Parts: sequence; structure tokens; C-alpha cells
Amino acid sequence: MEKKLLVQRRELLGYSQQDVADLVGIDRSYYTKIENGLTPSVKVAKALGYHLGFDWTFFFDDDCVKNTQKSKEVS
Repeated sequence: MEKKLLVQRRELLGYSQQDVADLVGIDRSYYTKIENGLTPSVKVAKALGYHLGFDWTFFFDDDCVKNTQKSKEVS
């Protein structure tokens, strides 16, 4: 997920990083890492998508596409 989208959604809703971390039930430092590009667990991705209003699978779309293309190239 492009980190700009995550920051934009959070700011649009008027949340601080701590607010989002509290809503999702994670440490703020973990949330900050997600904003900086760390791929969250599925559970956290679902919670972020719910609270920030986007499809949680967006976190995994780019990785899945890249891995699928690599698998096809190897085959």
C-alpha cells in the first residue's frame, strides 16, 4: 500500500497516529511502521481498512501481483 494513502485517510478523518493505533488495538510505533511501508498482519489490515474506510486487501495487492508474476516467469 502506498503510504500516502494511509496518511491521507487518517488525516482526512482527523485522527492522529495514536488515535488509529488505539482504534485498531496496536502500539503507535507499530502503526507508524505501517505508515512507513511495513505490511501489517491480516487482522491489523482488516481493522485499519474498517476504521479508515478502505479495502483491507489493498495492503497485499501489489505483493500478490508481483509474486504471481515471478511464479509464472519461473514456470
